[in-house]
Amino acid sequence: MPIHTPRRTSLFQRSKTLPTNSYRRFTSPVIPTFRYDDGDTVSYDGDDSSNLPTVPNPEEKPVPVPSQSPSQRITRLWTQFSLTHCLKFICSCSFTYVMFLRSKVSRLEAENIILLTRCNSSSDNNEMEETNSRAVVFFSVIITFVLPFLLYMYLDDLSHVKNLLRRTNQKKEDVPLKKRLAYSLDVCFSVYPYAKLLALLLATVVLIVYGGLALYAVSDCGVDEALWLSWTFVADSGSHADRVGVGARIVSVAISAGGMLIFATMLGLISDAISKMVDSLRKGKSEVLESNHILILGWSDKLGSLLKQLAIANKSIGGGVVVVLAERDKEEMETDIAKFEFDLMGTSVICRSGSPLILADLKKVSVSNARAIIVLGSDENADQSDARALRVVLSLTGVKEGWKGHVVVEMCDLDNEPLVKLVGGERIETVVAHDVIGRLMIQCALQPGLAQIWEDILGFENAEFYIKKWPQLDGYCFEDVLISFPNAIPCGVKVAADGKIVLNPSDDYVLKEGDEILVIAEDDDTYAPGSLPEVRMCHFPKMQDPPKYPEKILFCGWRRDIDDMIKVLEALLAPGSELWMFNEVPDQEREKKLTDAGLNISKLVNIKLVHRQGNAVIRRHLESLPLETFDSILILAEQSLENSIVHSDSRSLATLLLIRDIQSKRLPYKDAKSSALRISGFPNCCWIRKMQQASDKSIVISEILDSRTKNLVSVSRISDYVLSNELVSMALAMVAEDKQINRVLKELFAEKGNELCIRPAEFYIYDQEEVCFYDIMRRARQRQEIIIGYRLAGMEQAVINPTDKSKLTKWSLDDVFVVIASSQ
Repeated sequence: MPIHTPRRTSLFQRSKTLPTNSYRRFTSPVIPTFRYDDGDTVSYDGDDSSNLPTVPNPEEKPVPVPSQSPSQRITRLWTQFSLTHCLKFICSCSFTYVMFLRSKVSRLEAENIILLTRCNSSSDNNEMEETNSRAVVFFSVIITFVLPFLLYMYLDDLSHVKNLLRRTNQKKEDVPLKKRLAYSLDVCFSVYPYAKLLALLLATVVLIVYGGLALYAVSDCGVDEALWLSWTFVADSGSHADRVGVGARIVSVAISAGGMLIFATMLGLISDAISKMVDSLRKGKSEVLESNHILILGWSDKLGSLLKQLAIANKSIGGGVVVVLAERDKEEMETDIAKFEFDLMGTSVICRSGSPLILADLKKVSVSNARAIIVLGSDENADQSDARALRVVLSLTGVKEGWKGHVVVEMCDLDNEPLVKLVGGERIETVVAHDVIGRLMIQCALQPGLAQIWEDILGFENAEFYIKKWPQLDGYCFEDVLISFPNAIPCGVKVAADGKIVLNPSDDYVLKEGDEILVIAEDDDTYAPGSLPEVRMCHFPKMQDPPKYPEKILFCGWRRDIDDMIKVLEALLAPGSELWMFNEVPDQEREKKLTDAGLNISKLVNIKLVHRQGNAVIRRHLESLPLETFDSILILAEQSLENSIVHSDSRSLATLLLIRDIQSKRLPYKDAKSSALRISGFPNCCWIRKMQQASDKSIVISEILDSRTKNLVSVSRISDYVLSNELVSMALAMVAEDKQINRVLKELFAEKGNELCIRPAEFYIYDQEEVCFYDIMRRARQRQEIIIGYRLAGMEQAVINPTDKSKLTKWSLDDVFVVIASSQ
């Protein structure tokens, strides 16, 4: 409605012109309009009471209205005019937009109807296509599942079809394709370790894919959902219980059954892998990660004694590590070692199964990091054992990394020693066990009781040899060095100039810079030089060695190195001696064997060979011998029984008992003159004489291979025994700990040079004389001998390296002393 601009009057004047009935219009729904007398009109919308015209009360006094300026009225009118036209413009635009939206909505509704119609028709088409696709998938799964089985059933017929197509007649029988396929799979699974695992993984993927497609074909789920359900059925066989529908349940059960089969196969493979790993550990196939250990290659009856000696040697350092590599099962080796029943004293024994001839097995036991390698002889004959030892040394030289320690090789024949030295060089140390034992038996036969002395010196349980440098003794003469160690006995010097070890040097030898001293001590950390003790320098008259008398010796049995033993006897015995050889070897064959071994019988001067043929365990054959006339009887381990130590020891023990029984019955008819002459220089009640009096006055030396037989012989006190295998094990252990000791042992076992002897007390003391051990050592130097121990008349064991050497002791002529002396 247009707004007029009337002439302005006061509010009081306007109220006078209102008609009387205009008050009734306030209740009307029509918006009232008021017109002033000057022509102005005012509209009222009925909602806001502030817009109502003020009806003056006749009783109230009129309020004067302030007058407005023309500029204010123009501004007010202009504002009203602008607002009115803006409102009209907005209304017109809004109406136009509303009409546009209505037309748009109508058009969209029409299009929506058209789209719905099209979608309904398309949905019907999709349902038909999905049904067709599920059917296709279902039949495809069945065909691809059945086709491999049919192909495998008629696989062998493909070759016939191929021949028919080529029109050829194949006369030669071809290998069936099934066998070829099975062979290819077998080779694949054998050559490639992970082939089984990959085949299982492939089978799992195929089952999941085929099962998912089958589920998709028989159910209303999508492909991705079907594949996921297939995996859950494979992983959990009970997750298919909520399937609905016959087809879905059949497929779900089939997938679950396949999953159980796959998981069973997987468990089998895992169990097989774990079993192989456990078997590898049990059979000793794993690698040994050790260093600075002792490696033993091979297995023999000497291993028990060798391990015992190595354990005693490592006791001072808290134990070490010994690795054994042999061609035996690990469990068997560990069981046999447990049967030894001795304390290892902190030493760990690790067994590995393998061949020392194979480089891979040698690397498996850390051969390059071993501080010492011991090659044991085999249970074969001497030549085969030495040949195998030679091959082992060749295998060791083939190790690319080399080895930092030395190699100790047990040899059986002295003639094979140079060949092994030639192959291995200076780092090879050989211990010719058989020859050493033969020479030791000769020494023990001539000096009863020497076997126990050797056991004390060779073993680590008592005193043993050590070589060490002592700079504070440089410039000392050996006479003073000899009494400079309170807890050790010097025996020789290793010369720094040429590295040669001199046993029993002269008193005026002066130690030079770099020289090392060879001593007999309890352990390598139990001795050190001290101040020189006070020694009484009294002159003792030197006694002449007793003259040698002809002797009569019997050999029972045939050893491989019997020719070497004869050579030793030829060098030690007096002229006119006799050597009786009693064994089962024919006489002509004996001479041939001795000649082939290099012994010229015609050149024997001091001894005469007497041959007798017979069996040493048959009493009738033994009774044909004059057993009561022999000074010494040596029961040798038969060469034919070397591979069976129990049988050999049983035979030796039976022979010993038969000989003693026959001698005891012939004792009244025995002339003891020869024995009395033989032991001249020894008093009647001394230790050596007691060792001879088991049943008569003949010395019987038995070669014992098994340590268990030792107890039987020692308890019966009928023989001075030689424990050959244990002595060899002791020598191997000492050389393994220090290879320089091998030169010392070789000289002591040799025919010439220095040797270990037992001397009567009258060589060094007067009867009931009270002197200290240092005084006796000084007196022994007058004979160029070194006293290392003694045995008193009332004692059963000799004392090597006595502790308190300055203590005054009363000695008797019944005592004996153990010395290192030069052989004559």
